[in-house]
Amino acid sequence: GLGPFGIGSDSPRYLAELLAERHKLNPFVPVLPHSIRLLNQEILRVSTLLENASLLNQSGFEHGSPLTSGGLYSNGAATDMNGWTSAFQSESSSAYSWLGGSQGSSSGLIVKKTMRVDIPVDKYPTYNFVGRILGPRGNSLKRVEATTDCRVLIRGRGSIKDPAREEMMRGKPGYEHLNEPLHILVEAELPVEIIDARLMQAREILEDLLRPMVCFYIDISSI
Repeated sequence: GLGPFGIGSDSPRYLAELLAERHKLNPFVPVLPHSIRLLNQEILRVSTLLENASLLNQSGFEHGSPLTSGGLYSNGAATDMNGWTSAFQSESSSAYSWLGGSQGSSSGLIVKKTMRVDIPVDKYPTYNFVGRILGPRGNSLKRVEATTDCRVLIRGRGSIKDPAREEMMRGKPGYEHLNEPLHILVEAELPVEIIDARLMQAREILEDLLRPMVCFYIDISSI
């Protein structure tokens, strides 16, 4: 039967099937942008419903975030991914593995996970990756966080805007990361049924942001 928010006992399986289809469509991202965007929206919709159902099953919501996540939905409509699609890069060998063997209704278990996303500074040494990730007034980073319910942290060499301050903080407790290459940490504290899907989504968006924009020029005189 249907549970809270119209979620049925087969919804986790449905989300896993959506993720599997999304993985199969990786090679067709450039030629099927609208289909990919709609599939991403459905993945986001179902994972959010699962999260809300899980939160309802808890007493007092003491472990979870509010039901409405800022920027995630507007008037019940999924946020438009608007070109933020790219190939899923999952650390799981299967799109089904995020379920952790859980089938049926939500368990209400909240787990915390951290994922690292490397930044290709060695390949593009002059590219302003930090500015690209942050966006104007930090809006790009805020959008990633609002869309995925994950926390995004820029770490490593070059993560502090002022080079002099970075050099001063290097080696101090809590700043050990300054000795590592520039990278991103994605932190999530969410229901076990959806946390891996959200981390994968955050990774997808960030890797799209980390892809330097390339301009192509056509010599019309040769046509």
